[in-house]
Amino acid sequence: MSGAAPPAGTGRRERKKLATRAALREAALRLAVRHGVERVTVEQIAAEADIAVRTFFNYFSTREEALVATLAAGAEALIAEFRARPGAESVLTALREAALRVLRTGDLAGPERVQALRLIVRAPSLEPQRLAVFAAQERALAAAIAERVPAAAGARYPALCAATALTAMRLVLDEWLDGGAASRAALRESLDEVMAELAAGLDRPGVRLVDP
Repeated sequence: MSGAAPPAGTGRRERKKLATRAALREAALRLAVRHGVERVTVEQIAAEADIAVRTFFNYFSTREEALVATLAAGAEALIAEFRARPGAESVLTALREAALRVLRTGDLAGPERVQALRLIVRAPSLEPQRLAVFAAQERALAAAIAERVPAAAGARYPALCAATALTAMRLVLDEWLDGGAASRAALRESLDEVMAELAAGLDRPGVRLVDP
C-alpha cells in the first residue's frame, strides 16, 4: 500500500525528498520482482531510480530497509487515515474505515505490485526489518488510539487494541496473498469479517474432548 500524500503546505524541498524516497522504494519493488529479493543490491536500486549511490544512503541505511519501505509507507498511511476519522467513531470502526481508505487509494492493484508484496512478506532475510516496521506501527497506532479513547478505558487498552487489531489485519493480508490475491473485494470482505470478530470479543466457550 502506498504512503499518504504529503500534508498540505509541504514545502518544495520536502516534496522533492519525499519523491526521491518514493522513487527508491518503487525501484526496490521492481527489482525484487525482476531478480528476487536476495539478489537486489543497493547499487541496483540506485541505478534503477537514477540516483547516486551516496544519495541512497541519505534515505535508507540498507537495501533491506529500502525493500520493506513499502510496508512502512502503508503503515504510515493507515495511521494518518485513522487519525483523520471522526472522533465519534469507535476504535475498530475507525480502523476499518481507515484500512478501506488505504486499500482504495493504495497501490495493491496490478499483478506486479502484488507479487512484489508477496516476495517481501515471505523473504526470511527481511524478517528483522518487517518486525521493526510492525513494532513502530503498533506504537504509533497505540498513541493515536490513546488520543481517541477516554482515560477510563485504561492505560493498557491502546497498546492491547493496536497490537490485536494490527495482527488481525496482517493475518487477513497474508491469507489474501497466499490465496492468490483474487480481488480487492475478497480482501475487503475478509477485513470486515475479522473486525467483526474482534468487536464481538475473542472469548469463546471451550470444548471438552471426551474419550471414546
